[in-house]
Amino acid sequence: MAMTTTERSLPLCVDLDGTLIATDLLWESTFTLIRTRPMEAALMPIWLLKGRANLKARIGERVGVDARLLPYRAEVVDYLRGERARGRWLVLATAADRRLAEAVAEHLDVFDEVVASDDGRNLKGREKLAALQARFGAGGFDYLGDSRADLPIWEAANKALIVRTDRSIERRAAAVCSPSLIFDGAGGGPKALVKALRPHQWAKNVLVFVALIAAHQVFHLGPLLKCGMAFLAFSFTASAVYILNDLLDLESDRRHPRKRRRPFASGAASIPAGVGLIVALLGAATAAAAFLPPSFIGLLILYLALTTAYSVYLKRKLMVDVLCLAGLYTLRILAGGAAASIVISPWLMAFSMFFFLSLAFAKRYTELTAAEGSLEKIPGRGYWPMDLELIRSVGPTSGYLCVLVFCLYLNSPDVRTHYGRPEVLWLSCPLLLYWISRIWFLAYREQLDDDPVAFALRDRISYLIGGAMMVVLGASL
Repeated sequence: MAMTTTERSLPLCVDLDGTLIATDLLWESTFTLIRTRPMEAALMPIWLLKGRANLKARIGERVGVDARLLPYRAEVVDYLRGERARGRWLVLATAADRRLAEAVAEHLDVFDEVVASDDGRNLKGREKLAALQARFGAGGFDYLGDSRADLPIWEAANKALIVRTDRSIERRAAAVCSPSLIFDGAGGGPKALVKALRPHQWAKNVLVFVALIAAHQVFHLGPLLKCGMAFLAFSFTASAVYILNDLLDLESDRRHPRKRRRPFASGAASIPAGVGLIVALLGAATAAAAFLPPSFIGLLILYLALTTAYSVYLKRKLMVDVLCLAGLYTLRILAGGAAASIVISPWLMAFSMFFFLSLAFAKRYTELTAAEGSLEKIPGRGYWPMDLELIRSVGPTSGYLCVLVFCLYLNSPDVRTHYGRPEVLWLSCPLLLYWISRIWFLAYREQLDDDPVAFALRDRISYLIGGAMMVVLGASL
C-alpha cells in the first residue's frame, strides 16, 4: 500500500460494496429474500420496472443484513479508524439501500454521515457524484472506491483512494486521476471459483456406475461411456446447486467456524460470478445429458429440483432433510441405471436407502455435537442439541438395517442368477458392519467431518475396506 500526502481537513467519502466490504449488499439481500420469502421474491422484476432504487427499497423493507458478519476489508477498516482518531469527517457514500448502509455504519461506529440510495434515487456513478458535490461542493471531498462506476467521482474528487480489485481498475483510475492511496482488494480469482465448485464432491457421483458393477457390465464400452456422460451431467448439476446453496446460506455460513471460509461467505468470490457460473454449469449439464435416454434426463431434472428444494427449504425440516439426502444418493444409482438402460434391483434400492440414511444422520450428528450444551435450535436446521441421543440411536440402526437387507438378498434366489459362488459374498457383511460402526465411533468422538462421504474419500481405512469388498466381489463371480 502506497500513500502520499492526504488533506485530512476534507471529508473522506467511502464506498460500501466492494470497497469497505468484499461483497455486494444488493446481491446478498436478494438471495436472503429468495430464501426467506420466495413468493415475494417473484415480484422483483415488477419492482425493477420502476428502477433499481425502487428494487433496493422494496428488498430493504423485507430483509436486512447482520452487519457484524459481513466480510469487511480489514486494511480499509483499520485505515478509517486511524483517520477517525485524527478527527477526520467520514462519510459512508453508497448505492446500497439506506437501511442496509445505516446498519453497517452503526456497527463500525466510524462514520459521521451516511449518503445512500432511497426510494427515488439510486446513488451510483454520476448520481452519487452529484449528491456528494451538492453536499460538499466541487472538489470538496476525497473519495475511496473500487469500481468503474467510481471513475467520474475519482476524477472530480480532491483525492482519489482506490481498492484495487483487479489491475484494470487501477489502470482506468490512473487515466482520470492520480491515486493517493491504493489498497489491495483482489479476491481469490479463478481459484476461489474452482473451490466453490467443490470438485472433491464429484466423487459422490461415482454412484452412477453402481448399476454397471451390479449388472457385471463394467467392461462394456457403450454402457460405460453412457455412465461417464451421466457422471459429468450430475457433477455439473451438483456444482451449480452447491453454489446456489452457498449464496442462499451466506449468513449462516458466516456464523459457522469452518464454513465462513467458503469463497462467497468470505468474499473471495463475487456473487455475480457465482450466478454466471450456475448458468454455465447447468448449460454444460444439459449438453452432457443430451446424449442420454429421456428417462435419465427426467431423473436429472428431478435431482435438480430436489437439491434446489433441499437448499431453499427442506434442509431446515426435521427428518425430511435426512430422508431427502438419502434419496438423492439413491437417485444417482437410479440415474446410472437409466443412462445405461439397466434395471435397478429392488434389493439395491433398499440397501442404498438404509445405508445413505445412516450417513445422512451422521452428517447431522456432527453438526449437533458442535452445538452440544446449547439450549437453542441449530441455525438453519430442524434439530436441537437435545436430539443427539436419538440420532445416536437411529443413525447406526439405519446402517445395520442395510446389512440386514444385504443378508436377506444373499438368502434369496436372485443372488444365484448373478454370482457363481454367492456364499463368498457373506464375507462382505463383517466389512460393512466394521465400516459403519467405525463411522459412528468417530462421530461420537467428534473425529468425523460434517460430511462422512468426504471423510471416506480421505480415509485410508475406508480405501482398504473398499478394496477388500472388491476382492470379495471378484471372488464371488
